[in-house]
This record gives sequence, structure tokens and C-alpha cells, in this order.
Amino acid sequence: MSPLRTTDVGAELFVREVEITRELLVRYAGASGDVNAIHYNDAVAEAAGLPGVIAHGMLTMGLAGSALTDWLAGLDDDGVARVVRYGVRFSRPIVVPALGSTTLVVTGTLGARDDEAGTARVDLRAVCDGVTVLGKAQATITL
Repeated sequence: MSPLRTTDVGAELFVREVEITRELLVRYAGASGDVNAIHYNDAVAEAAGLPGVIAHGMLTMGLAGSALTDWLAGLDDDGVARVVRYGVRFSRPIVVPALGSTTLVVTGTLGARDDEAGTARVDLRAVCDGVTVLGKAQATITL
């Protein structure tokens, strides 16, 4: 039986901290093909009205999603195959310093459970420097 069938709605399921660096942005740009200069050049980012170089939104979404799938992989053999749907809204950019890093904290909570349908909603909260960077970040998973 899935442990999620007995977990209380509202319970915290996992917390993950991820360091985001400019090196990570460059690696993501190469892998994704998104080489927009706002992700590596401060002058270009500031000319675009941003406070500095920002992380790719899809990188942020991916980091939050991987926190979920890594947690699911540790539950049982069904692991990541439990994900039915995953979506987010990009609410705030993550400014990444030229030197050092910034920390993204992803927290997953059990938002709802539908025992009849055999699914649950996991609500993800992604925060950087005290600011929520992803809105309505939710995944539907099978129980």
C-alpha cells in the first residue's frame, strides 16, 4: 500500500535546497538551447529591465520537479512513474550573482488526496531569498 494513502493532507513530504550558480545557468543554456543573454550577461539583463542575470524559468521548474521525482523514486518501485501531471506559473525571477550562488528551497506538501480516483495532489513551494518564485506549482500523482 502506498504510504500516501495514510499521509495527512497538509503534511510536508520533502524539502530540498539547490544552489544555483552562473555555471549551472551556462550548462542549462547549452543543454536546452536557451542562450538568451539575460541568463549570463549582467549588462544585457539590466538593459532588459531585470535586476541582473536571472535563472531560466524552465530550469527553476525542472529543479522543483526533480525534487518531487527524486522523492517519489525513494518511495517504491513505481517512483517517478507516478507523475500524471505537473505544472507551474513563473511568478518571480531568480537573480543569480556573478560569484557564489543563490539557494532555491523546494518544499512539497500533500495538497489533496482522491482515494476513489487513486490520485493525490502535491503542492510545491519554491522560494529563493524569501520570495516565492513559482506560483501554483502542483503535481498530480497516482497513489
